[in-house]
Amino acid sequence: MRKTKMKEAGSDRLFTIMNYLVLTLIMIIVLYPLVYVVSASFSSSSAVLSGRVWLWPVEPTLDGYRAVFKNGMVVRGFMNTLFYTVAGTGINLLFTVLAAYPLSRKDFRGRNVFMLLFVFTMMFNGGLIPTYLLVKNLGMIDTVWSMLIPAALSVWNVIIMRTYFQTTIPGELLEASQLDGCTDFRFLLRIVLPLSGPILAVIALFYAVGHWNQYFNAMIFLKRADLYPLQLILRDILVQNEINIDMLGDAKTAAARQGLRELLKYSLIVVTSVPLLVVYPFVQKFFVKGVMIGSIKG
Repeated sequence: MRKTKMKEAGSDRLFTIMNYLVLTLIMIIVLYPLVYVVSASFSSSSAVLSGRVWLWPVEPTLDGYRAVFKNGMVVRGFMNTLFYTVAGTGINLLFTVLAAYPLSRKDFRGRNVFMLLFVFTMMFNGGLIPTYLLVKNLGMIDTVWSMLIPAALSVWNVIIMRTYFQTTIPGELLEASQLDGCTDFRFLLRIVLPLSGPILAVIALFYAVGHWNQYFNAMIFLKRADLYPLQLILRDILVQNEINIDMLGDAKTAAARQGLRELLKYSLIVVTSVPLLVVYPFVQKFFVKGVMIGSIKG
């Protein structure tokens, strides 16, 4: 009996050690590109071009970040992206709550029909050209609304939030509030939403990440450079290698300009990634709770 317990304990320890080794290897594989990008952004342009950056910054400098914040195009793009993310997430949450809550109510007549229509849009859509024509006919081309309204609602997030309301908000609570004369809107604002903090935080994170990384709609619907989000500017630099060097300061040689261009790429990646990395730890505690509560009944 004693030997069996020792053998089980030994196998458990071996299993734990293997888990740690495998997870550590995966962590290194995932972390190294991130560490390299950060190190390259703090290294000199000559070190980046010559491939001397491996793990730690070589010849540390802030030239890349100076170039980023001196570039009016980048700063403007950052402010545009911040606006699209905050305003867009607010609109998303408003529409998602207003769609999910009625669908979660058993006394809402025709909710299955509405749910079928919502799900239908997940499987079928008009495509890019009809979407563009619709946005154009609504007069939203080359306006901030083209970045907010077409992406105002995600059916998947509606389903998640509806399931959360169904499994977390008890029907007895609604009945008790109705006996006290509470209206549906007041019940939603005063009772449902305060009890739904975890799912609201999770859905807000989903939407915010989508808005922060959005560039395709901007590429299709926006023509004015002063409305471009930061991701579109980053795309132009990384993919098309388009940048006005004159806006970044005087460079004496073509090699120096090329080095500054490469350095700017890494600095921009860091600048665009840091805001979400800062926000995520504050939302993480709600993440698992918000998703899992809405997926388990009983």
